[in-house]
Amino acid sequence: MESGGHLGILLILGIGVLGGALGAWFFQKIRFPQVVGYIVFGILIGQSGFHVVRKEDIEKLQSFTWFALGVIGFLVGGELRAETFRRYGKQFLSILLWEGLLAFFLVALPVTGIVYFITGQWIAAAAAGIVLGAIASATDPASTVEVLWEYRAKGVLTSAIIAVIALDDALAMMLYGIGKSCAEMLAGQGGSVLSEMGKVGYELFGSLLVGLVFGGMMILFLRYAHQKKDRMLAIAAGLLLVLIGGAKAAGLDVILVTMAMGVLVVNFAPVRSEQLFGMVKSFSVPIYVLFFVLVGASLGIASMPWWLWSVVIVYVFGRNFGKIAGCWIGGRLSGAPKIVQNFAGLGLFAQGGVAIGLSIMASEHLGQIRINETLSLGELIIFCVTATTMIVQLAGPPMVKWSIRLADEIGRNVTEEDIIDRMLVEQAVHGGIEPLHETDPIRIVLQRFTMDEYTAYPVVNSEEKLIGVLTLGQLKDILIDSDCWEWMVAADVMESETEPIQGRTPLRKALETMEKANVKQLPVVLEQAGVCSFGMLDFSHVRKVVEQELIRVQAGL
Repeated sequence: MESGGHLGILLILGIGVLGGALGAWFFQKIRFPQVVGYIVFGILIGQSGFHVVRKEDIEKLQSFTWFALGVIGFLVGGELRAETFRRYGKQFLSILLWEGLLAFFLVALPVTGIVYFITGQWIAAAAAGIVLGAIASATDPASTVEVLWEYRAKGVLTSAIIAVIALDDALAMMLYGIGKSCAEMLAGQGGSVLSEMGKVGYELFGSLLVGLVFGGMMILFLRYAHQKKDRMLAIAAGLLLVLIGGAKAAGLDVILVTMAMGVLVVNFAPVRSEQLFGMVKSFSVPIYVLFFVLVGASLGIASMPWWLWSVVIVYVFGRNFGKIAGCWIGGRLSGAPKIVQNFAGLGLFAQGGVAIGLSIMASEHLGQIRINETLSLGELIIFCVTATTMIVQLAGPPMVKWSIRLADEIGRNVTEEDIIDRMLVEQAVHGGIEPLHETDPIRIVLQRFTMDEYTAYPVVNSEEKLIGVLTLGQLKDILIDSDCWEWMVAADVMESETEPIQGRTPLRKALETMEKANVKQLPVVLEQAGVCSFGMLDFSHVRKVVEQELIRVQAGL
């Protein structure tokens, strides 16, 4: 056995990635976001399930969890473009403040009332309400963005959700810093609001500064390594590891520091960074899978006192209603589009790494405050955040999907490569072309090229069977000798070795065939209602069709 755990770290990693992938496949089949499958599988093998993965194993994999959060932060930062904030910044800020503060108050006030009713201690009750209210303002960027990426969402609502969850981290830490110091003062432990705000300021501004410095380093490396994909990926992974490790050692926020790095890179090196973010996203898939499996495995609620479930219920409803109402009020006051006002709150239900991290910090600082003889304030916070995280992590991703579906933003974040993969040859072909006959004199052939827009024609024999292709380039050698125009025919000039393709062939396969043959046109056999016709697949025309389809899809037309 390895020292990493009763199963061994490698076996746990393998079980997590494989089981998470299978869970995602199952939940996609029943039309749920795949991240739900990761978390459910983690719950089954973790603290609330069969205990295949133990608490000690999760603790030993904590460094991996921080790396996953750092990668997520970097990719979220890559979504935050300056032009989006110039256009919608006022709206995003208004929504952020309203949804965060409303969630805070709608959790803090009723939780205080319930804990006081159960315990009769108003100081402990107020402390619990303030801290849980602050934690409730946080939104999990990881599972939310995972759903947006899975469904290729793009539009003003998607931009609003990404911007708000990116900034939510900072707001939650500020509220937590104030709330924790207030709780300590209420309990007579001497906490200072000013000292707490100083710590929060160090964490926020220090994270932003360090992230920007590393972002500048990444941009410099991109200048010299952008043509070497393997080298660029290695440099990016190395910088992320150094940045995440340094942030943890310096007491900075991992998500904020990597997010700041991503923001700088995408805005100051937009062209070169596009390939970088694509590579990081592709290699991070198993990292995401294992991260969410571990999140599910860590959710243990077996020892929770029964009355705490009333706190959990109030927390969930107060937090979610605060998110929905806050987005509506903030969006309405700032003039945000209707779809942002109405649906942004549905995309902010998820709660994860930030909330769990703050609850752990709270348990360390507030563990001496007693709720009753058997329960401390720190334990109450841990229990409540664990249970609410389990609930909203399962409900949150489907709500994100629902919000972007209501806003009709699913499937819009596509590239030209995605469009090509979706299309068939018959959708991008010059169809209905009247072919040349092999016996047509060159004079007739030249007239056809002069009168029509096509740069290539299929050539058929007397039985109307395709025997070759004649392109404008093949005529250039005989254009200066008009004496041969009458006695030379199409068959003398055409390319006869070109194999036709069928209209139902995938466009990607056809383009690969053209690339291998080093040709710009291919003849196409089209068949509709049993009638065959001919067309030409022209590379330049394909690009034009793909660009038009890309614009149509992104506009939601």
